Amino acid sequence: MKNFLFIAAGVLFLLASCSKIPITGRKQLNLLPESQMMSMSLAAYNEFLDTSNVVKGGNDKILVQETGMRISSAVTSYLRKKKQMKRVKDFQWEFNLVDSDQANAWAMPGGKVVFYTGILPITKDQNGLAVVMGHEVAHAIARHGNERMSQGLALQLGGAGLAVALSTQQAATQNLFLQAYGLGTNLGMLKYSRKHEGEADKMGLVFMAMAGYDPREAPDFWGRMKAMSGGQAPPEFMSTHPSHETRIKELNEFMPEALKFYDPTKAAPSSSLGTPNSNGSSGSKTSKPGGTGKTKKKSGDPRRKN
Repeated sequence: MKNFLFIAAGVLFLLASCSKIPITGRKQLNLLPESQMMSMSLAAYNEFLDTSNVVKGGNDKILVQETGMRISSAVTSYLRKKKQMKRVKDFQWEFNLVDSDQANAWAMPGGKVVFYTGILPITKDQNGLAVVMGHEVAHAIARHGNERMSQGLALQLGGAGLAVALSTQQAATQNLFLQAYGLGTNLGMLKYSRKHEGEADKMGLVFMAMAGYDPREAPDFWGRMKAMSGGQAPPEFMSTHPSHETRIKELNEFMPEALKFYDPTKAAPSSSLGTPNSNGSSGSKTSKPGGTGKTKKKSGDPRRKN
């Protein structure tokens, strides 16, 4: 009888942890409280900024922040209308630009987003920037990190005893948090991650369209990413991301749906990136304590590729 009650409690706990993702409507399992996710996120995010060259001024920083705030505001308005504001409860959106040659961007729970200067020549302008920004905002809204951690915790700790394990296995929880943001090498979780990437692509198209950015820019952006990679990307089955070909194909297939949210008469501005400031660079850069002019990748680096 005790075993039955124990299993029943575990099943009820799992059912209570299910939620539905905006736009796609997919059901997901999020076992960790968002407050715990945000707490870990804030600590990792601040540590990363403290050891990186954060761009302090210039046109590029302004455009990254403007694009991020425009998209996050449009998404918040949409969630309010759909009575899904719980998705962004306690979010404090923050958009930082870091001086690094990496063509990359990532987002964490609570709306913490980082762009690297290395991706700006590929985005070219604010429409291209909005493709990446919409994608990263989608990861945060969809709680993909929580979902990846929940899957890992369920496998490692067991479903029935998970509620107890979460409060006692803090080391395991922290380790899975790091894995969920790009530090894991377990091929068993790769397909799951690719599912998230495809979902973030679709949600990102809708989010950028809501904010007045033309979603038809997205396939062109990924075409430029493909050209930049020079065919050096690993085979899709070994990657946490879809191949460029798969990505472009699926974006084009979803485009009619995204365009339903786009009103050309309310189009957002699309300034070019890389405009030099007074010192001749694309943004004045100031090293935070411990910065050396290059982004340091530490064992706790929370980065997630776009």
